[in-house]
Amino acid sequence: QVQLAESGGGLVQAGASLRISCAASGRFFNKYGFGWFRQAPGKEREFVAGINWNDESTYYADSVKGRFTISRDNTKNTVYLQMASLKPEDTAVYSCTADYEHQAFELPDRGLHDFWGQGTQVVVSS
Repeated sequence: QVQLAESGGGLVQAGASLRISCAASGRFFNKYGFGWFRQAPGKEREFVAGINWNDESTYYADSVKGRFTISRDNTKNTVYLQMASLKPEDTAVYSCTADYEHQAFELPDRGLHDFWGQGTQVVVSS
């Protein structure tokens, strides 16, 4: 069993940067691929970024490519999403997922994820 806890969300102005974190408890952190998803009010949840379970390879949605960076620290059991050049349309609740031995490119179309966090709110003002 893995529990995920996101943190670091907040209110920022357009153009700012923000880093959010996903701390995982449980065993075998290095056996999981991790993803970040977001859901804006009135919109469907969408994939943002993913990182492989077995190496540092990453995968991004086109809307965030070049602005967001996902990373993982296996010594701290934590996954990060560094967000730069934030836009008002990035406003959403950001949630992380964990999937056993999955690669990042598999995450957008994976219907059921093994574990979800509760999410952290990011608001970008114009």
